[in-house]
Amino acid sequence: MRNSVRNTNLIRQKALDLGFNYSRFAIAEQLDDDARRLEAWLKQGFHGNMQYMENHFDLRVDPRKLVPGARSVITLLLNYFPSEKQKENSPGISKYAWGRDYHLVIREKLQALLEYIRVEIGDITGRGFVDSAPVLERSWARRSGLGWIGKNGNLITKQAGSFFFIATLITDLELEPDPPFPTDFCGSCNRCVEACPTSAILPGKVVDGSKCISYFTIELRDALLPDRMRGNFENWMFGCDTCQDVCPWNRFARPHNEPAFRALPEILNLTTREWQEMTEEQFRKVFRESPLKRTKWSGIQRNLKFLYTGSEPPAKP
Repeated sequence: MRNSVRNTNLIRQKALDLGFNYSRFAIAEQLDDDARRLEAWLKQGFHGNMQYMENHFDLRVDPRKLVPGARSVITLLLNYFPSEKQKENSPGISKYAWGRDYHLVIREKLQALLEYIRVEIGDITGRGFVDSAPVLERSWARRSGLGWIGKNGNLITKQAGSFFFIATLITDLELEPDPPFPTDFCGSCNRCVEACPTSAILPGKVVDGSKCISYFTIELRDALLPDRMRGNFENWMFGCDTCQDVCPWNRFARPHNEPAFRALPEILNLTTREWQEMTEEQFRKVFRESPLKRTKWSGIQRNLKFLYTGSEPPAKP
């Protein structure tokens, strides 16, 4: 057995042992087609005020510039689909944010995987990334055969839908590449396009990030949200899952097995009024390791005011 085959099998098994649901491999090379799409997307201004997406363009499209000497890109998926449900009529929070911050959880797993590789295989160079570096993780997921990129911009797996975090490990280790995903199974389905509350999903598999509810409720730092969007957010206070909730492929989604992603009771049970009455000190204590800390207490209060101005929040049960 070639070393590359043995090493690939070792890594795949260890990834499963660490809790990752899928792991696939690709050759580290420049993503020419993705570079052209990203450049066009940025020129259209679809990133809004997310100026960081313009930075390090060359690193985003070529992993060998991000990790010198890189030969392989490992893509790992971690399921976050919950078994719990939020209380009806409570402010909507995207499912990815119900438990512990996924950055913390996945970084620990990636570090453990890197340590294992160095013990079992040798002194390799490698860097792990999760949604916080110039890496086109969905493109690498598709290139390594994990699924296709849907009309809503999410990676969709044929086996289990799209409620997955994507992690990337770039290394100078030679590994056996998996074949790219062969086709697109969205077909003529337009459920995500039709259901998007702000019409952010455009023809041609293009998402205008500057119209997305997640952009407004999480990324935008303005003190006030634009009045033109009032009434379009449905009940979403932090993020939005509408395009995933309506996707037919997510009928195959199964609840995760990751203890760290177990939903905080406050996420599931707080009423609108209780969110509005929460102090900054309480917020920091409860959500100190939650994705909600990204928008801060002030951002949550801004979003609540935007959602409920002119209407009385429901009374406490």
